[in-house]
Amino acid sequence: MEQAAGSAQDAHSAPGCYRHPDRETGVRCTRCERPICPECMVSASVGFQCPDCVRGGTGEGPAPQASRPRTLAGGTVTADPRLLTKILIGINLAMFVAIKADPSFLYDVVLYGGLPEKPFTPTSGVAGGEWYRFVSSMFAHEEYWHIGFNMLSLWWVGGPLEAALGRARYLAVYFVSGLAGGALTYLLADPAAASLGASGALYGLFGATAVLMRRLNYDMRPVIALLVINLIFTFNGSLHIAWQAHIGGLVAGVVTGYAMVHAPRERRALVQYGTCAVVLALALALALIRTAQLT
Repeated sequence: MEQAAGSAQDAHSAPGCYRHPDRETGVRCTRCERPICPECMVSASVGFQCPDCVRGGTGEGPAPQASRPRTLAGGTVTADPRLLTKILIGINLAMFVAIKADPSFLYDVVLYGGLPEKPFTPTSGVAGGEWYRFVSSMFAHEEYWHIGFNMLSLWWVGGPLEAALGRARYLAVYFVSGLAGGALTYLLADPAAASLGASGALYGLFGATAVLMRRLNYDMRPVIALLVINLIFTFNGSLHIAWQAHIGGLVAGVVTGYAMVHAPRERRALVQYGTCAVVLALALALALIRTAQLT
């Protein structure tokens, strides 16, 4: 009698996944009928299959991660969709603290063309070989209002965009936009004028967000109003803003953002990252032209 009772209880328990025996599941592979948990399920034309059947015993075919949900741009959906945005804000804040602690450090990270100017050969600045300034200046801020406004904008715009694109694609748009803005500043601004801030990258996020909202058929008026307000500030001469970084970042963000959300599924990664590479190549060409002018 005890054995019969135990058998009846076992009959009503869900079997364990063949790869993770401690995980009960009611789903079986449609080919081999072995029980599989959600982590091991690979979507098939009918039902789900286990990783071994998908690979056909040859080690080929999609891995178990193939069934993970994807963002609109093809990125992996993560538990913390704002992780990179938080990290970027942290880097900007750390740089700001370092500048406040040692004001002379600011000179080492801002972006400027080159000093001394012609007819002398530059010994510092981008033309003097300090190309790292394209990146370091993206995280440098001197005024409290500047970093406050930029970090609030990064949180409000960057967080949702990171969730929509996925981490790798979001980071690509951020850096490509920031570098493109720096390249246009280097090309057009006075070589002795210093520029700094995350605004070029942020304008790229604004542009990519506008493209995304258009793709989803959302109301465009809020983002257009935000862009107009920011452009008014950009061309306000009293604020001494490097408008070149804003325009360069905005254009790069629109172009890369369009590639992210409109790339055809069958060659999505190639189109997305290929577009980023083309924009970076154009930015590099502008920088090389300007370097030749200054040297």
